[in-house]
Amino acid sequence: MTYETVYTLINLAVMPAWLLLALAPGTSITRLAVHSGLYPLALGIFYIVTLSMTLFFGMGAEDGGFNTAAGVSQLFSHPLGVLVGWSHYLVFDLFVGSWEARDARRRGVPHWMLLPCLFFTLMFGPVGLLLYLVLRAASGKGGWSLAEA
Repeated sequence: MTYETVYTLINLAVMPAWLLLALAPGTSITRLAVHSGLYPLALGIFYIVTLSMTLFFGMGAEDGGFNTAAGVSQLFSHPLGVLVGWSHYLVFDLFVGSWEARDARRRGVPHWMLLPCLFFTLMFGPVGLLLYLVLRAASGKGGWSLAEA
């Protein structure tokens, strides 16, 4: 299997979770599949395997690592390093998106208002989180704090 194929597969793998968050936010399937931790577990295992292959089994870029900017750049110069980094993004963006959805439900933020935040979290991670926090503050449904209300 090529790196491109794996990249496509991990991208496709997260799409059902994002669609459930957007289209079926309160259903039992969304609670089971997205809010239970199954996705972070599965993608986390993929991340650990690819990270181990890269750092410990010599299958990634030579001199790649996390100790210097040059090492990180070298790590991501190899297709396996790209999969490591990309799976990291996918896990955390989905985690943040699912937190936004739970938080919005708990605070009474209308779901239609959350949808742009979820889209931007999927596509641009921190931009979506910032948008959600702005939405919370502007709607009076919570401020900037990430602590429980």
